[in-house]
Amino acid sequence: MIIYQGSSTMAAVCDICGKGPGFGKSVSHSHRRTNRRWNPNIQSVRVEVAPGNRKRKNVCTSCLKAGKTAAV
Repeated sequence: MIIYQGSSTMAAVCDICGKGPGFGKSVSHSHRRTNRRWNPNIQSVRVEVAPGNRKRKNVCTSCLKAGKTAAV
């Protein structure tokens, strides 16, 4: 698969800490198990990379709350 720069593919991965989806099983009342995944809360945020240079990054809300990056 080729991904070109500027393509609109939204990955469930944080650009700051690299947090990605967690995998596990969904267990029903009758204990049947099906595969599922838990995605991190990713927000598309405009971040100032250098003075006057802003880029749009995919950042998880735990990084925003911890102050690892600030939304502009």
